[in-house]
Amino acid sequence: MYDIIVIGGGPAGLTAAVYARRANKSVLVIEKGSFGGQITYSPKVENIPGFAEVTGNEFAEKLVEQALGLDAEVECAEVLEIKQGDVKTVVTDSGEFEGKTVIIATGAKHRMLGLDREHEFVGEGISFCAVCDGAFYAGRDVAVIGGGNSALQEAILLSDLARKVYLVQNLDFLTGEQKLQEKIAEKQNIEVILGHTVKAVVGDTTLSGIVIADNNGTEKQLDIDGMFVAIGLIPQNEAFSNIINLDDRGYVNSDENCLTNADGIFVAGDCRTKKIRQVATAAADGAIAALAACDYLDK
Repeated sequence: MYDIIVIGGGPAGLTAAVYARRANKSVLVIEKGSFGGQITYSPKVENIPGFAEVTGNEFAEKLVEQALGLDAEVECAEVLEIKQGDVKTVVTDSGEFEGKTVIIATGAKHRMLGLDREHEFVGEGISFCAVCDGAFYAGRDVAVIGGGNSALQEAILLSDLARKVYLVQNLDFLTGEQKLQEKIAEKQNIEVILGHTVKAVVGDTTLSGIVIADNNGTEKQLDIDGMFVAIGLIPQNEAFSNIINLDDRGYVNSDENCLTNADGIFVAGDCRTKKIRQVATAAADGAIAALAACDYLDK
């Protein structure tokens, strides 16, 4: 029996574990993949408070070491469901665990293009965050894939850093807000390519180009140094949809208090409804959710 079971071992979940252990609560962190979450894909991170520069893997290792140093327990397993009650039963593919409270911190994964070798280049030319990685492509050529608000915002930000920005959209029109489209049109170094789909990535160990094709199948190669994929996120909340309220995109409905509609179940990080999804905001959520869970237990 644990005081708090944290589902997810990214910055939100591990920060929650740290705060809960410092409050002398017993904690189990369950993670189905690698501890650290999406940050582990970043070869260099420069926007985390306290670290002028750190790799994603190094930061993840420090998070895990801190949680383990405070005697948080960890389990590598995939959560299949939560059985609600005064005691919550977290069912995984390796067994069941009981907790008085649960913090859901499962994050959201970036939607991929589904290309051969795509995963090989994540962190080696393929990125998902211009705020995080844009500075690494200063004076170089990049492509942004997508046509919605996120893609347009990424392209605008990158245009102030990169030499050339290709904005590649599979539809024959952009779907982002008109004001963003107007800003795109004002940028001299952004080339909008409509009606084209990315067919392949090119490179040895790092990305050097992409192959795109129009609706007739005619292909051409863009020689680029980086590709930013901005075609949406997929929250990892399917296992909880029967007990907590999700919005129409699958995110947990919750505000800055990190509460859910389910008694004794809290949420933290990218898997909840929020505007900004960064390491700093995920860690903040983890602290808030842990303190809310501790307050719930103490009462």
